[in-house]
Amino acid sequence: MKKNPMMSLWLSGANQAFSAGRGLWMAEFYRQQNLMMNEMTKQMLQFWTGAWMLPPERKTGKDKRR
Repeated sequence: MKKNPMMSLWLSGANQAFSAGRGLWMAEFYRQQNLMMNEMTKQMLQFWTGAWMLPPERKTGKDKRR
């Protein structure tokens, strides 16, 4: 079979475009994954260390002056 130069150029261009798109997609994927892991770690630490924390002080409406 004979090589088709137009097909080769078109496929090379398409490959470059898809590679750039894949790179952007993977970067966003890793950003989202990092945010999710940070949030999960934060929630896990709050859950396990929350038992030793004092409850926050509640302000009552009686202290307000009009």
